[in-house]
Amino acid sequence: MAHQEITSVGKQLTDQTKQDTLRFVICGSKNSGKSTLADCLLSKSQKIFDDQTTTQVDDPDIGHEQGLTTNIDYRSFSTSKRKFIVADIPGDEQRTRNMISAAPTADIVIILIDACHGIQAQTRRYTWLASLTGIRHVVLAVNKIDLVDFDALIFQTIEQDFLRLCNSLGFTSITAIPLAVLNGDNVLTRSTRTSWYNGPTLINHLETVEAAKTADNRFVFPVENISYSNDDLCSCNGTVASGHIAVGDTVRITTSGQTAQVKHIFTSDGNLSEAWAGDAISLILNKEAKASYGDIVTTANAPLEMTDQFTATMIWANINPGLASRNYALKLANQCVDASITAIKYRINVNTGAHESCQQLELNDIAVCNLALNHPVVFDTYAILPILGNFTLTDRFSQDTVATGLIMHNLRRAQNVHWQALSITREDRERLNEHKGKVIWFTGLSGSGKSTIANALEKELHAQGKHTYILDGDNIRQSLNKDLGFTDADRVENIRRVAEVARLMMDAGLIVITAFISPFRAEREMARKLIGEENFIEVFVDTPLEVCEQRDPKGLYRKARSGQLPNMTGIGSSYESPEHPNFIIQGTNLNISAILKSLLQFIV
Repeated sequence: MAHQEITSVGKQLTDQTKQDTLRFVICGSKNSGKSTLADCLLSKSQKIFDDQTTTQVDDPDIGHEQGLTTNIDYRSFSTSKRKFIVADIPGDEQRTRNMISAAPTADIVIILIDACHGIQAQTRRYTWLASLTGIRHVVLAVNKIDLVDFDALIFQTIEQDFLRLCNSLGFTSITAIPLAVLNGDNVLTRSTRTSWYNGPTLINHLETVEAAKTADNRFVFPVENISYSNDDLCSCNGTVASGHIAVGDTVRITTSGQTAQVKHIFTSDGNLSEAWAGDAISLILNKEAKASYGDIVTTANAPLEMTDQFTATMIWANINPGLASRNYALKLANQCVDASITAIKYRINVNTGAHESCQQLELNDIAVCNLALNHPVVFDTYAILPILGNFTLTDRFSQDTVATGLIMHNLRRAQNVHWQALSITREDRERLNEHKGKVIWFTGLSGSGKSTIANALEKELHAQGKHTYILDGDNIRQSLNKDLGFTDADRVENIRRVAEVARLMMDAGLIVITAFISPFRAEREMARKLIGEENFIEVFVDTPLEVCEQRDPKGLYRKARSGQLPNMTGIGSSYESPEHPNFIIQGTNLNISAILKSLLQFIV
C-alpha cells in the first residue's frame, strides 16, 4: 500500500513537469479578500494533492519593475492539471500602479468584489487597467456572498453592472463566480448554499481557461554592463527579457547599429548553446562592439525601432500633480533618458469611460499623453512587446516614481524632423563677439530685486563691450507667452519656453540674462540641463517674503492678500528656494555697486 502511494505521488510529480503554467492576477478594493483568496487556493489545493509545491516566487517573466516599489506578493502552486503563478495586488489606491507591473505576462485577472459593497471606484480602475494591459480573460469573483445570505439577486445585479462596465473594453471572456472564501464556497469545491449557480468553481475555471499566447517573441536583451576578455572579445551581460538566442546567431546593438555574431553564451552554471527569456547570461560576441548600460541587443534579422516622441496611456502614481512641460526621468528596459509630457490629450473617467479634458494629472488618473524625450530610445508598443512598451517616470529631486506608462504608438513627426547642420557655429559667433555665450538665471520672489539687478548687470556688461540680452518675466508674458496664465502647469510651460529661447540666444554667442520668479526647482534644473551646466549660472536673490511685500512695486501682494490673485507665488503658490545656486544675493538691502562687483568677478 505504501509503495502504491509513493508511486502515485511520483507519477503526479512527473506529470507536473509537463504542465503548462497559468499566470493570473488577483486585484480588488481594499478588504475585499484578495490575500485570503490566494491563501485559500494555496492551502486547500495542498489538501487535495499532498505533493503540492507552494512557494514564494520572484518570477523574472512577471513584470519588470524598473524602479517601482511594488509590494506585490507572487506565489506559485499546482494541481494535477496545471501550474499557477499568482500575483496579489494591494488594494489601496496608492498602489494601483502595481497592476501594470504584474500584468505584462498575466493570462487572466481575478477581480474580487465584496458582495456587501458592490462595484467600487477601485474596481472600475482595475478593470480599465486590465483591459489596457491586454489581459483578455476576467473572473468576476463576488466574495462574501455568505454575508448577504447567498442572495442570488445581489449576485446577478453585481454581474450585470460589471458586464455594462466591460461593454467596450474588449475582453474575450468574463466569468462571474459567487464565493465565500473564508468557508471555501465555490473556490475548490461547489457550494451547496448556491444551488442557483450552475457555473464552474474557481479552481476548475483556472484549470481549463486558455492561456494567452505571446504576441511577439523577438529577442530583446537589455545590456546591464560590458566587459572585454584578454582576446578583445566583447561580453554583453544582462537578462534575456524576451525571445531566444543561440550560439552562432547574428545580433544587432540597436543604438549603434553594429552587428556581431554570438560566439559563446555563459551563465553562472556554465556554458549554454542557447538561452531563453528570464536567463541571466553573458553574450560573448566575436568582435568588439560599441555598447553600454541600457543598450538593447536584438537579432540582426528582427531589428527594433527607436523614437524620441510617442503617445502613451499613463497612470499617475503621486500625490503631486503631473504637469505638461515638466522634466522627469524616464526608464524603459534599462534605458534612462529625460522626458516631458508635451500634451495631456485626455483623462479616462473610469466610471463612465468618457474622455475628459484636463490640465494636470492627479493621483490614480488614467490619461493618454504625448511625451518627448531628450534622446531616442528603443521601443515598441505595449500591445506588441510589453518589455519595450512599459516605462516609468521618476521625479528627479525626490526620486519617487510618479507614473507608469504604456506606449500606444510612435509619433511620426519624431522620424520626420531632423536637426539641420549649420555652417556657422556657436564657436564662430563667440570668436566674433570676443566672449563666450552664457545664461545668467536670476530667480527669487516678486519684489526681490531680480529685474533691478539684472538691468544693472546688463548696463555694466554692455559698457564693457559685451553682447547681451535680458529676458524679463513681464516682457515675455506680453509677447511670446501671452497665451499662458499662472497655474502651476502654465508656469512650467512659461519657463520651458524661456529656457529654449535662452539656449538659442546663447548659441548666437550672447550673454543672456533672465529675470523670472521661476518658482519650481524642477524647471530650473530642466533649464540647467538644457543649457548645459558649464553655461548656466543660477543667481538666487534671497529676499524674505515680508520685505518683498513691503516693497510690492506692482501692487501684486495687496491683490493676492485680498483674494484677487489666487496663484501669487509666496501667497497662494509655493516658491522652492534653490538648494545649490551658483551665487546668492541677500536682497534685503540692494547695494547695487557691491552686488555687481561680486557678481562680475564670478561671471567674467
